[in-house]
Amino acid sequence: MTEQTELTELTELSDDVAVSQEEEEGAVSEDEVDEPKRKQLSDADLFRQSEVAADYIEGLLDILDADGDIDELVSAGRPVVEVVGNKLQHLIGPRGATLEALQELTRLAIFKQTGDPSRLLLDVGGYREQRRKELAAVARNAVEKVKQHGEPVRLEPMSAFERKCVHDVVNASDGVESESEGVEPNRRIVVRPA
Repeated sequence: MTEQTELTELTELSDDVAVSQEEEEGAVSEDEVDEPKRKQLSDADLFRQSEVAADYIEGLLDILDADGDIDELVSAGRPVVEVVGNKLQHLIGPRGATLEALQELTRLAIFKQTGDPSRLLLDVGGYREQRRKELAAVARNAVEKVKQHGEPVRLEPMSAFERKCVHDVVNASDGVESESEGVEPNRRIVVRPA
């Protein structure tokens, strides 16, 4: 494969990842996504993606001489890989930055092996569930401030995963709405009166 072909493929994958991130945070409906439409993958295809991801992560753990158990599954129509073990904090990084980077690298590995873009969700040490709880509290606090003062509240920049967590909480609340603004990596949510 030539460098130009590889660069073109990575650029196209990067575009797919950007669309995937927008879909994850709920900002773009499937009808609004430009062509080509993403093909619907079967559960077997999604599980295959989780297997490829698990193999990739296992190789990474071996290189880092880190111990961790790897669970692969399909949940809510997307492949999921969870790494469980002690002393894995270096795979998460500050505010999950390393975890996000690992997720994107793993998605690239899946694409390279299967030819299909992936919406893989990678979790290490239960970080995402813990972060989801923290973000729910942040979202509820923002909702209360908006209801109390009637003014929009701008939250700190967040990853697509984090924005989706906040959007879900805000969308379940009456009298308020949320939208994302800005450009990665400074994309943030604004909560305002509905």
